[in-house]
Formats: sequence, structure tokens, C-alpha cells
Amino acid sequence: MPKTYKVIKLAGTSPVSYDDAVKNAIATAHETLRGLNWFEVLEHRGRMDETGKVVEWQVVMEVAFKIDRKG
Repeated sequence: MPKTYKVIKLAGTSPVSYDDAVKNAIATAHETLRGLNWFEVLEHRGRMDETGKVVEWQVVMEVAFKIDRKG
């Protein structure tokens, strides 16, 4: 049976790592979206404080979820 997916863009953050930023975004999306199937990280970036210390890792990503068919 053919499948159709909806793709949305998310931004995730973490004070620890890019990996955690991805996991945080997916975990939050999973709370309200059903059928999450795949993700793709599109951008990596970060934020630093006035001393130059990295204080936040950020990712922009697309996630897809399957659209339910009725009937």
C-alpha cells in the first residue's frame, strides 16, 4: 500500500551536544505527533557566552510522520 508522509521543520537545542539537541527535538515532537518515521539534520550551529565558552548546541532538522488513511 502506498504511503504519504508530512515533513515538518524543527529546531532543537541542548546545553550538552548536537546529539542531545536532536534527541530533545525528537522526544518533544513525539509527545504530540504520531507515526514519526525519519529525520534529517539540515543545520548545526551553537551559541557562546561573552567569554567564548560554548553554552548551547542547536540543530535545525526535518522530521516526517505518516499520514493516516481513512477507510
